[in-house]
Amino acid sequence: MFALNENVVYPGYGVARVSRVIERLIGNRVAHFFELKFLHRDMTILVPVDNLTAVGVRALSSAAHIATVFKMLETPMQREIVRDAASSSWNKRNKKYQALLRSGDLVEISKIYRDLQYLAQVKELSFGERALLLQTETLLSEEIAIIEHGTPEHVVVQLRAFFVGGHRPPHKVVVPSLHG
Repeated sequence: MFALNENVVYPGYGVARVSRVIERLIGNRVAHFFELKFLHRDMTILVPVDNLTAVGVRALSSAAHIATVFKMLETPMQREIVRDAASSSWNKRNKKYQALLRSGDLVEISKIYRDLQYLAQVKELSFGERALLLQTETLLSEEIAIIEHGTPEHVVVQLRAFFVGGHRPPHKVVVPSLHG
């Protein structure tokens, strides 16, 4: 169970804060809902407390989990996998990607991000591929920024650095100093 003001992840949408618990009478039964206010979008949802697991709401990832994500991103994909992805059907890959996205697992989301970044190096991405790349980048950057006490914008720079010119950023997100 989550506490008030705790940050949680809602799969496919990102990080939200548990702002309050609401009771509603539904039929003859009192139901409890968490009101989740998303941190990086103007959106609030109610999630039945009894359905949190089924919906996939989870706690923020640990720093160790983030390190796993960075380790996976720094490992280049094999050329054959990139070539196969470039030649396979977007509809088929999109079904697989959407299932991974709904899992809410940060490592799975980073795999989608990695696949699409490498694919972008060998072909122009379709509209759907570009949209999914942006969605995964946003989900990754929002959660990592909170855990590493940075900003989503700085995390995006770190994430993109894995895929340009062989430059590999450090595993920890570097937060610029506020003092000169």
